[in-house]
Amino acid sequence: MTIEFWLAIAGLVAVALAILLPPLFKTAPLHDADGETRNKAIARQQLAELKQQLQDGVLTQSQFDAQYQELQLALLDEIQQDAPAQAALRPGTGRWVIPLLGLAVPVLSLFLYLTLGEPQALAKAELAQNQAKAADNVQNLVAALAQRLQQQPDDLEGWMMLGRAYLYMQQYDSAAQAFAELNRRKPNDPAVMLHYADALSMARNGQMRGEPAALVYQALKLVPEDHTALWLGGMAKAEEGDFAQAIAYWQKLSAMLPEQDETRQQLQKMIAMAEAESQQGTSSTSAAAPVEIKVDAALADELKTKAKPDDTLFVYAQALTGPKMPLAIVKQQVKDLPLQAVLNDSMAMQPQTHLADFKQLRIVARISKSGNAMPQPGDLLGSAEVNLDGSQTAAVSVTIDQELK
Repeated sequence: MTIEFWLAIAGLVAVALAILLPPLFKTAPLHDADGETRNKAIARQQLAELKQQLQDGVLTQSQFDAQYQELQLALLDEIQQDAPAQAALRPGTGRWVIPLLGLAVPVLSLFLYLTLGEPQALAKAELAQNQAKAADNVQNLVAALAQRLQQQPDDLEGWMMLGRAYLYMQQYDSAAQAFAELNRRKPNDPAVMLHYADALSMARNGQMRGEPAALVYQALKLVPEDHTALWLGGMAKAEEGDFAQAIAYWQKLSAMLPEQDETRQQLQKMIAMAEAESQQGTSSTSAAAPVEIKVDAALADELKTKAKPDDTLFVYAQALTGPKMPLAIVKQQVKDLPLQAVLNDSMAMQPQTHLADFKQLRIVARISKSGNAMPQPGDLLGSAEVNLDGSQTAAVSVTIDQELK
């Protein structure tokens, strides 16, 4: 909360105190003004009646004088009875409540605000506004860079910056185009080829076969110890079904990383999955009819604030028992939710693996803030199980209602 916020709160409390406290400073005695006025009116009425009775001869002068004197004494008694009550109201009486109110009003207001209000509302709004401004600034800078490169196409560093910026913004098609231009102008550069392969793969829903794999293999010949080349090379070989070579690449990379590195832990899981796939026998093909799974994916209301429209959404099928590598996968974005997708063998990550090879499948919908195909803390996901039981079609609804810790 900013200084301006607290100044506004202090101003409102001051206004409240200015309304409540001034009446307490008044020293005028409190008395029953209405009662005194009423007594005087009654006395005047009685005096008028006495005078009328004297004129009409109902009362003699002596009787009039006696009753007039009684009327004066009665009025004097009323005034004397009111005087002690008025005198008791000394200046300053009851002013102990002034400091009490002065302290209670701001303390109670702050307590109610902290209890019932949202102390971080302004901070959250300011953060969201700053993030929106930052995103706008990045988009403007990227647009300006792209325009400048049209005029100065020989700026190789500029093309690299543009491709990385598009990757950061998850605009993979644009990133692939930028790296393609850089690869044309700077051929046989391993870093450029690996960036180009990664962007092409992301633009193709994570699939490596074809040009991305060829670029990675070419880079591996030039820099066989490069971490990114070994990682992508293993992904490409696993997609081709060459699990032995994929394991070799990943084991080599794992040996080069510190033991506590999170990437090494991910590699161990991938190696285990590749070994399980290899043992299952990758040369067999499924004789069963192709399977098609219709998926309705949605994001739970309580998690909508934790996902951005441009975050990557993966919807994939994996075996309920056995290797957990996705059998078929669709890649979209959070802004596409709620999503209706169809998973079939055309989306398989390994051409030799078929959905029909497994009787029970788990359908997973996962939101990745980094766009990484491997689950990471902070990802949002939901899953549901499907029992094919010989069926060629199935339908399932998946609600993303969990956060990976």
